[in-house]
Amino acid sequence: MRKKFTSTAFPFFFALIAVAQAPKQSAPGARPGGPPTIGRAFGKIADSTGASIGEVSALLLKSVVDPVTKKKKLLLLKGMDTKANGEFDFEDLPISIPLVLRASATGYKSHDVSFTITQESAGSQAGTPANASPYGSIPSFDKDLGVIRLVNDVKTLSSVVVTSSAPTMKLELDKKVFNVEKNIVSAGGTALDVMRNVPSVNVDIDGNVTLRGATPTIFVDGRPTTLSLDEIPADAIESVEVMTNPSAKYDASGGGAGILNIILKKNRKKGYNGNISAGIDSHGAPNALAGFNVRQGKVNITANGLINATNGKTTGNTDRYTYLTTTTHLLQQDLSRNKGQFVFGQIGADYFASNKTTLSASYIKVHGTFKPTDVSDIETDSTGPLGKVTTYSLRKSNNVRSFDVNGVQTGMKHIFDKEGEELTADGSYFGVNAHSSALYTTDYYTGLPGTPVAFVTQQQTLGTADPAFFTVQTDYTDPLGSKSKLEAGLRASIQKLTNDNNTYTLDQSGNAFLDSLGTSNYKSTNRVYAAYVNFTSAIGNFGYALGLRAESSSYSGDLLNTGQHFSNTYPVSIFPSIFLSEKLKHDQEVQFSATRKINRPGFFQLIPYTDYSDTLNITRGNPNLVPEFTESFELSYIKTFARSNTLLISGYYKYTDNMITRFQDSGLNPIGKQILINTYENANSAYTTGAEITSTDKITNWWDISLNLNAYNSHINTENLKQPSQPALWSWFGKFNSNFKLPSNFTVQLTAIYQSKTNLPVNQNSNQFGPPGSNTQSSSQGYIKSFYGVDLAVKKTFLKNNAASVTVSMSDIFRTRWSDQYSQSAFFAQEYDRLKDPQLVRLVFTYRFGKMDLNLFKRKDMHTQGMGDAGSSLQ
Repeated sequence: MRKKFTSTAFPFFFALIAVAQAPKQSAPGARPGGPPTIGRAFGKIADSTGASIGEVSALLLKSVVDPVTKKKKLLLLKGMDTKANGEFDFEDLPISIPLVLRASATGYKSHDVSFTITQESAGSQAGTPANASPYGSIPSFDKDLGVIRLVNDVKTLSSVVVTSSAPTMKLELDKKVFNVEKNIVSAGGTALDVMRNVPSVNVDIDGNVTLRGATPTIFVDGRPTTLSLDEIPADAIESVEVMTNPSAKYDASGGGAGILNIILKKNRKKGYNGNISAGIDSHGAPNALAGFNVRQGKVNITANGLINATNGKTTGNTDRYTYLTTTTHLLQQDLSRNKGQFVFGQIGADYFASNKTTLSASYIKVHGTFKPTDVSDIETDSTGPLGKVTTYSLRKSNNVRSFDVNGVQTGMKHIFDKEGEELTADGSYFGVNAHSSALYTTDYYTGLPGTPVAFVTQQQTLGTADPAFFTVQTDYTDPLGSKSKLEAGLRASIQKLTNDNNTYTLDQSGNAFLDSLGTSNYKSTNRVYAAYVNFTSAIGNFGYALGLRAESSSYSGDLLNTGQHFSNTYPVSIFPSIFLSEKLKHDQEVQFSATRKINRPGFFQLIPYTDYSDTLNITRGNPNLVPEFTESFELSYIKTFARSNTLLISGYYKYTDNMITRFQDSGLNPIGKQILINTYENANSAYTTGAEITSTDKITNWWDISLNLNAYNSHINTENLKQPSQPALWSWFGKFNSNFKLPSNFTVQLTAIYQSKTNLPVNQNSNQFGPPGSNTQSSSQGYIKSFYGVDLAVKKTFLKNNAASVTVSMSDIFRTRWSDQYSQSAFFAQEYDRLKDPQLVRLVFTYRFGKMDLNLFKRKDMHTQGMGDAGSSLQ
């Protein structure tokens, strides 16, 4: 069972302190002025049906009298996780004093068992010396606590918790939270590998992420980021929040595609602890990670560093017909390698100014250098008035891409005297300085490949980009009674971008000549200001949350090479959200949500500038674009079974006015040659509808599974454009995850995905800083053929407290994760297939270390960190 922080907050923390030592004793088995610590308590944890529960947090507490208040309170003695069969065993316990065993696990109500360890045999024997211990001479002090049964904890409107081993799933009103720490398939990888195992999320061969067929917004710790998913190490991620229909608390931008919020690992355990890992994959690319945390007094320091290398290999084929003045048939075979590495560093600090105020700050630094290469064998048949002409060529591209990311986050949290009332304020900055260069060399043969080269052309592209995100936000929560609360907040977000791209033509001597048609230099600024209010309450078993968000935005931009200036201001728009929930009998719940979102056209989509830097992807903006508005509706049914097995069934519908879609048209370049131009248009409307099933099931103590199925249908109404609407297509996507706990501390994880035939994404805005590429495709016309893939990983833990582990994983073990796309328009038809890194093997070694000081756990710290009633008075 995978545990997460619950309302008691500390079970996860104390599950790691089994290595902690008891206070020093003056003599074996005795403490000055107290009873000897020679007792033992043991037992077993089970659910309400009697089935054993493994990895339950078991805390051993003792009752003492506070010398100040003269009231009884509980102090922590020991803590551990139960074994896979639910058993626990505490030794070296004090005898003849009241003790309390506290058992807690996600999805169950915490349960306390009070007991005292006394002599099992009859009282003291005759002839006992007068100065003997008052506790007597005893052969054994064992206490069998028997089978302790935990009761399922069915949450109310604000949170419904369900668990599976990997990943743990927590359902809240407006999001699903997946704990990925035990996801061993992604060990040594990046956030892209993590997303491949998160239900509802699909990742294509290029690393583009979709959520129910649309491109979501990516957050890191709740804030926008310039980091792409392949720049975030998997081992630094604690959980992923999936918001398919975000409430008014979150940005309205994104057109209702949803939000993926990546939560990085944080550590506030007292004492010190850390971990190190190192690995390598079958392409010879190494990875290594080191993390350290120390907390003393009011200060907590966390530091993480990682290096991740890649040597990826992709093979591909292209078969394309182009219908312009002449008909061209192109056959192309590609071999791509992407060799490089990035270094990720993170340092954070928390200062606990008081029991009610915490100040936090963190800094993230990423540096990467990648050198992708491509070799393309090309055969081109051109048919025109003079007949058919066939040419053969070999195109080689050598690229260098480097980037430096700097991110700073600061925050303040203050808790008021009124329970549940709190104020937070935080700010973040993410900035990137990126450089790229590409040299394209094309050899044209006199005949078939291998014959002498007739002539050579060379083209070089140099570029720099400096994007930056600034975000400032404050949130306030005020409980209005036991079941209601009011939330309000303000937010300002500013995105700046400077981009310079220059294309040069090289002559036979290597001299470079600037191509004015391939020059694209610009800067832009986008601003969004927002305020929201959200009211949550409940009447009996019926709960509701009503939200309202107001946003205004503006953008300005300049084409530096032409001197053109563009700007626009969007008026204040209102975005309501409604979330309803009804608890039913037998651990069932029904939820409904409705929201309104906006997708504003970006700078690249608006500027009427034709970019010729890539002859296969000539782009032009459309200044007449207007924002698209999306209304989203979702209905969900949740059922929790025994052993916290869970079934979630959702139906959803989205309707969009003025859908922004790619559109392909023909035109003439400055020398009069007919070309294809990729631009953007507002389609009349679009809709997406579908149903999704997510199930987590613990079959036995050693086997659990999770299943996600999503069937969907989408359609774009393009009657107002020059091309016909693409027929609506029903598609489905499935993801299966299975985890096995085997003897000798072995764990096996198997993950499988299947994607049926589906339409090409409409608007794939990946996290890049330049005009998005389209591979000569119009996304409103085309489809992706069906494919499936299977990943497998095995993990072995060893040493004391399972401090060390070795993980071996293989991705796409059957070499079936082909990306085979077909696209067409009135001007071309293309089939494009690729296979990336099949049967990639990773080997990772990890070692965890740490020391916890129980003397640091004072009552005020337990209270502020959610120890629950461990320090409260005993009745």
